[in-house]
Amino acid sequence: MTTKQGATVGRVLVYLAPYRRRVILALALVLAMTGFELLKPWPLKIIVDHVLGDRPAPAWLIALGDQSAWFLGAVLAVVAVQIVLSVIALAHNHITIAIGHDMINDLRAALYAHLQRLSLMFHSRRQVGDLMYRVTADTFAVQSLLMNGLLTMVTSGLLLIGMFVIMVQIDWLLAVVAMVVCPPLLLVIVLLNRFIIAAATEMKEKESAVYSLATWSIAAIRVVQAFTKERDEHSRFMAASRSSLKTTLRLYNLQTLYGGMVSVVIATGTALIVWLGVRSVMGGTMTLGELLVFIAYLAALYQPIDTLSRTWGSLQGARVGVRRVFEILDVEADVKDGTREFPPTGARGHVIWRQAAFRYNPSVPVLAGVDLEVMPGECIAVVGPTGAGKSTMLSLIPRFFDPVEGSVQIDGHDAREYRVAALRQQISMVLQPPLIFPLSVRDNIAYGRPSASDEHVIEAARLARIHDRIVAMPQGYDTAIGEGFAALSEGEKQRVTIARAILRDAPILILDEPTSALDAETEAMVMDGLARLMKGRTSFVIAHRLSTVRNANRVVVLDQGKIIESGPFAELIARGGAFAHLYHTQFKPLAEAKTA
Repeated sequence: MTTKQGATVGRVLVYLAPYRRRVILALALVLAMTGFELLKPWPLKIIVDHVLGDRPAPAWLIALGDQSAWFLGAVLAVVAVQIVLSVIALAHNHITIAIGHDMINDLRAALYAHLQRLSLMFHSRRQVGDLMYRVTADTFAVQSLLMNGLLTMVTSGLLLIGMFVIMVQIDWLLAVVAMVVCPPLLLVIVLLNRFIIAAATEMKEKESAVYSLATWSIAAIRVVQAFTKERDEHSRFMAASRSSLKTTLRLYNLQTLYGGMVSVVIATGTALIVWLGVRSVMGGTMTLGELLVFIAYLAALYQPIDTLSRTWGSLQGARVGVRRVFEILDVEADVKDGTREFPPTGARGHVIWRQAAFRYNPSVPVLAGVDLEVMPGECIAVVGPTGAGKSTMLSLIPRFFDPVEGSVQIDGHDAREYRVAALRQQISMVLQPPLIFPLSVRDNIAYGRPSASDEHVIEAARLARIHDRIVAMPQGYDTAIGEGFAALSEGEKQRVTIARAILRDAPILILDEPTSALDAETEAMVMDGLARLMKGRTSFVIAHRLSTVRNANRVVVLDQGKIIESGPFAELIARGGAFAHLYHTQFKPLAEAKTA
C-alpha cells in the first residue's frame, strides 16, 4: 500500500472510531468464524480414516462409542458446524453493514455541511450534478473501503494464517508448496492495479458528467422546450450516457480479467498440490483422510488468498470514490469565520466600502476600488447596466464573497471579523430568482425565523400582499408549495420571498429587484409594505423601477465595477450625467409604458 493510499485509509478510519465497540464485536465474530472454518474438514477425516479405513482411532474417539456412533457424530458435526457458521456470518454481516451505513451517513453529513460553508465563488465554478454525485454516490465508497475491503482482508488474513498453521502440521512441504501462488498473484496485482485505478477514476468522472448534464437540462427545461431543443438535449445526454457506460464496461472488463488471472494462478497451485498429495498417498507417507483434509484446507486456504486478491482490485475503485469526497472536504473555505459578535440590540447598519475590489477571474475585475459610506437607516438604490457589479457589490455585505482588496465595514469593524452566522442573522434578503422550498407556506415564510408565531407570519404575508392567495389554497398556510407541490406564479413566489424578508426583521435589508415579477397594481401595494419594512433600517435595493429609485435617500450608479455617481435622485437628474442618461433611456420609458 502506497503512502497516499495509507493516508486515505487513515482518514477513513477517523469515521470508524465512533463505532469501535461494534468493530471489536465484528472482529470477535471473525475469529469465531475462522475457528469454525478450521473445524469443517475434520469430520470428513474421521469418516475416511476411522470409519471407512483401518486407521487406529484416538482415545477420545473410542470413548464416544463404536464406528456407527463415530459416523453419525461426524455427519451431525458437519451440519452443526455449518449452522453455527451461518448464524455467526448473519450476525457479522448485520453488524458490518450497519456500521457501513452509519459511516456513509457521517461522511455525507460532513460533506454536505462543508459544501454549505463554501462560498459562492466555489459553487460558481462547480457543476451541481458533480457535487450531487459526490454526496450521494461517492460517499458509498467508505463502506466498500472499510467494511467490504479492509475488514474482509482482515477476515481472510486470519483465516489464511490459521489454515497455513494447520496445513504445516499435516505436511509442511505441501504447505510451503501451496504458497507458491503468492508471487504470481502479487505480479498480477502490480500489472493491473494502475489500469484499474485509472479506469475507476474515469468511470466516476463520466458518471458525474451524466449527473451534471441531467441536472442542468431538467433545471433549464423551460428554455429547452421554448427553443424546441428536446432532440438535441436528448442526443447530448445519450452521448454522455454511452461514454459513461463504456468506461464502466472497461472497468468491469479489467476487474473480470483480474479475477480470471487470479483463478488461473490458484487452479495451477491446486493442481500441483493434488499431484504431489496423490503421490504421497501412493507412497504411504500420507493417509487418504489426511489428503482429503489437506485438500479441503487447501480450498479454504486459497479462498482467502483469492478474496484478498480480488478485494485489493475492488478497493481501488472504492479508494477513487473516497478520494473524490476528500477532494471537496480539503477545499478550504475562502470565507473564514470570524469571532466578533453583534450586541444584543443587533447591528446599527452603518456600512462602509473602502477601496473594495473583487474578481472571479484574476484577469477580469468585477469591482474595482469601490468607496461608499451608508449611514444607519439610509435607503440606497443601486443602479447600472447589466454586468456592472451591482449584485456582487451587495453580496460582500453578507460575505457571500470577501473582497480581494480593501474591505467592507459594518458598524466600524471589518465584516471578516464577525462570525458569518451572526453577520447574516443581521440581514434580510430578497434575491433573484425567487426561491421557494418544498415546504409549507408557513415554513417558507418563516424560513429565516422558524420560531415566529402564526400571527407574525400572517402579518408578513399581508404586508407582502400574498395573504389572500394563501388562505384560498386547499390547506391555507399548511399547503405544501415548491417543487412537486402546489404551483405558484413567479409573482406569487416573489411575494412569498418578500414576506420571508419582512418576517426576518433584520436591521439590514438587501432587495434584488424585489418587484420585477409583479404587475403595476401589486407592485404599488408591495412597495407600500416594503416601505414600512425599510423604515429605520439600512436598505439596499438593486432597482430597475423608477418608483424604487425615486424613494431612495441616495442613488448609487455602478458601471464596470466602479461607482461613477452617487447622490439624491433629483440632484443626479439635474447634474445631467450618467444617471440622467440612464433615467431617460431606461427608467422613464418603463414608467411611461406602465401608465400608457
